[in-house]
Amino acid sequence: MLTFWSGTVKDSLEPATLVDNETVHVGGKWKVNVETIDIAGQRVKRDIVIHPGAVAILVLNDRDEVLLIRQYRQALGMFLFETPAGLLDIPNENPLDAAQRELAEEAGVRADRWDTLVDFYNSPGGSSEAIRIYLAREIAELSDGRVVTGEAEEIDLPCVWIPLERAVELVLGGDLGNPTAVVGILAAWAWRSDSRRVLRGADAPWTAREGLKSIGRLPPV
Repeated sequence: MLTFWSGTVKDSLEPATLVDNETVHVGGKWKVNVETIDIAGQRVKRDIVIHPGAVAILVLNDRDEVLLIRQYRQALGMFLFETPAGLLDIPNENPLDAAQRELAEEAGVRADRWDTLVDFYNSPGGSSEAIRIYLAREIAELSDGRVVTGEAEEIDLPCVWIPLERAVELVLGGDLGNPTAVVGILAAWAWRSDSRRVLRGADAPWTAREGLKSIGRLPPV
């Protein structure tokens, strides 16, 4: 039998009672905790990746084309077409500043117009990773090209412009699976499809990330 919710439909911060917490792995960018919690009258253990979060950029030019980069991902053994993106692993860096920096480093372009497109959690069942996707428009190439700062996977990042409608077809057809590309493309299409929809400003409060910070879900960087 279905149970129906009668309250406001909005994500809310209500952490369960933490009984025990053990850090079992500390990596270069995130750590893994085994947490014992009391929830719904039961005591259970959960493996949690403490992640710094990330920003991504859905770049849209004046021809309604989306910019994607092709990058290797070792966890999958695959090359994926992705939006430019990066971790929020520089202390106290503003997320918008991080997005603008990543756009220059990964795509070699700048944008004069920025909006907040969508916020989401990448894998809430086991990770604290929160991602904000910005919509970047009014695009111009940097005179010196990409600001290459990464290594290995980031040395060669070929780009491609894809019409937004075609990008939606690629997502729905299973040809694109990177989460920021999937979410960003579909969100941009939904926004484009109804002129009454108004995007949040680039400096819109990121309450999800602030909530994670308040309960210690962001690793020290």
